[in-house]
Amino acid sequence: MREVFAGHVTMWAMAEQSSPGKKSKKSVPAIIAGVALVAIAGFFGIDLAGDSSSSSSATQSSSSAPSAPSDECALATLPAEAHDTLDDISTGGPFDYPDNDGTRFGNYEGNLPDEPSGYYREYTVETPGLNHRGAKRIVTGGGSETDPEVVFYTDDHYETFCEVPDA
Repeated sequence: MREVFAGHVTMWAMAEQSSPGKKSKKSVPAIIAGVALVAIAGFFGIDLAGDSSSSSSATQSSSSAPSAPSDECALATLPAEAHDTLDDISTGGPFDYPDNDGTRFGNYEGNLPDEPSGYYREYTVETPGLNHRGAKRIVTGGGSETDPEVVFYTDDHYETFCEVPDA
């Protein structure tokens, strides 16, 4: 699909340049279409200035590499409910969601460092006003269940994480 889209973008760009020496007045719809094409190309990881096949393979190879959280978040910046969850972790519970809390976190999204299966565990962080688990979690790794080596926090259901070094 990327290659097909890149071909359409290339044909559009060539058509725009096909009248050398002729000043072109671009209409507002043409400008909007151009901006939309650039945005869509960016979404699909297509480099409009270069060869579409090489940018496609570069995008694919970079997305398969394990990533690590780029941010740290101090314990003091976490919501009070995260502190409650961390207290529960350090005492071994009880947990508000015993069927879910303390279970293996698979890191299927690849947003945490690559570790062996069973390294990560997840815990629910309550969100006031919700009648379900919500999106906030603490994910711990390594060590023991009550004294993990590493602690991560997410407030968007595993899309992004920050490491809590002082937890």
